[in-house]
Amino acid sequence: MTTPATTVKQRRRPLTPGRIATYVTAVTIALWIVLPIWFLFSMAFTTREEVRSFPKGVLPFIPFSTDTMRFFLGVDGVVSGLVNSLVVASVTVVLSTVISAPAGYAISRYLFPGRNLFRLSVLAVRAFPVVVLSIPLAVLYIRVGLFDSIISVALMHTVLTLPTTILVIASVFASVPYELEEAGQVFGASAWQSFRHIVLPLVFPGIAASSVLTFVLSWNEVFAASVLTLENRTLPALLLNQLSQSGPAYQFAGGFFLMVPSLVFMFFIRKYLFNMWGQVSK
Repeated sequence: MTTPATTVKQRRRPLTPGRIATYVTAVTIALWIVLPIWFLFSMAFTTREEVRSFPKGVLPFIPFSTDTMRFFLGVDGVVSGLVNSLVVASVTVVLSTVISAPAGYAISRYLFPGRNLFRLSVLAVRAFPVVVLSIPLAVLYIRVGLFDSIISVALMHTVLTLPTTILVIASVFASVPYELEEAGQVFGASAWQSFRHIVLPLVFPGIAASSVLTFVLSWNEVFAASVLTLENRTLPALLLNQLSQSGPAYQFAGGFFLMVPSLVFMFFIRKYLFNMWGQVSK
C-alpha cells in the first residue's frame, strides 16, 4: 500500500516550462495590479511630509498616520462630493436594474418583430460619445430646471449603463432553460410564481453581477457629471476640476476614495459573483 505522502507525490504534475511560464505570467499580472493599489493605500495613510518626500521608504505605512486623509476630508466640497457620488451610483443601480430586468427577460424569452433591431438600437447608445449626449442634455436640463442636481446626473448615468446592463441580464435569463418555468406551471404554479420561485433565484447572481458593473461605471464616470453640475459635483468631477491645482497628498487620498467604494461594494457582492461563475462561496 502506498502512503498518503507517496500518493500526493504521485499526483503532483511535473513543472514543465509551459507551466513555469504560466505561473510567472500570473504572478507578474497580479503584481502589476496589486502593487500600485498597495502604494496608493500606503501613501493615503501616512503623513503629508512622507508623501512629499523623495526617495520613498521601502516599507509602506511608515509612519502610519491619518493626517493625509484628514487633510483631504477637510477640503471644501470633498465630503459632499463623496455623498453625491454614493447617491448617484445607488440611484443608477436601482433605475438600471428595474429597467433592464424586464427588457432582458423579454429579449431572452420572446420572439417579436424587430427583436434584433431593438438589441442593436440598445447597443448603439454606447456608440455615441458622451460629449454628444451631455451638451444637449445640459441645455434640456437648464430649461426644465434639473441642471446641477443629483437626479440629472443619475439619469445620465442610467442612460450610459443601460445597454451593458440589458445585454448582461438578457444573457443571464437566456442561460436558464424555459422548460423550468413550464415545469413549475405544470405542477400548479402560476407564471408569476414560477418566475419568482424558480427563475429569479437562478438569475439573481447574474443580476447582482450586473449591479456591480453598473455601480463601478457610474462611480468612475466623470465627464457627464462635470458638464451637468457646477455646485453639486460628484467626487470624480470635483477631483478632475481640482487635480491640476492640488498637491500629491490630495491626489493620493483622492485616488484612495475613488477606489475604495467599488472594492467594498464588490466585496459584499462577491458571493453572487462566484455563484454566477459556477463556484460556491461560503
